[in-house]
Amino acid sequence: MSKITIAIDGYSSCGKSTLAKALAQKLHYHYIDTGAMYRAVTLYCLRNNIISNSIIDNEALSNSLDKITVSFIYNTETKTSEVFLNDEHVEREIRTMEVANNVSAISSIKEVRSKMVAIQRQMGQNKGVIMDGRDIGSHVFPDAELKLFMTADENIRTQRRLDELSSKGEYHTFEDVKQNLKKRDFDDTTRKENPLIQAEDAIVLDNTDITKEEQLDFVIKLINDLLLTKDEFKSIEKSVKR
Repeated sequence: MSKITIAIDGYSSCGKSTLAKALAQKLHYHYIDTGAMYRAVTLYCLRNNIISNSIIDNEALSNSLDKITVSFIYNTETKTSEVFLNDEHVEREIRTMEVANNVSAISSIKEVRSKMVAIQRQMGQNKGVIMDGRDIGSHVFPDAELKLFMTADENIRTQRRLDELSSKGEYHTFEDVKQNLKKRDFDDTTRKENPLIQAEDAIVLDNTDITKEEQLDFVIKLINDLLLTKDEFKSIEKSVKR
């Protein structure tokens, strides 16, 4: 059966990575969390004082880009790909509120986006890949066979993020997390470089009132229908050539 590229875009804490991981396991596809890549760059900047008090040293960042490598290694226990920054496992470190508060600023920089997009396109050149982020269907893979745009109620998203942070030993107020999400939404949708937008041919998935299982079933049906049509077309095309 043919393999396709699946692009999942959407707002913060909409469950993009949860869906992408589930799909990757179900389809035996590669999963790439592009948001984690920008978080890894942000972590590097925080560690090296390239960003401090929300102020970025653009010259230092530009000079450091060649020193930053971001990669993924598949974890057989968790059955998912985890992010490494310069060969260091940083999956936990990139999920903190400090990183979350600064990632939009770092990811808005043209040079950073150019480097990450080049890596993402290389990772997905052979298809059979699922990527989630902010500009996958609109910019990274505009020709992806399936594009999803995910959204959910703001309070639901806030609670999901709050639960995620609490599970990792970080405790914040509901309002603080909500304001962080609002700021990230604003920054992501208004930045100059490849802002978060819904691609014209993307299918909107609002998961405010549906379970993870219902969401997965919905997308699997979309994929099955798409692959069936794609393979039928190939079969017809071969017959015509004969």
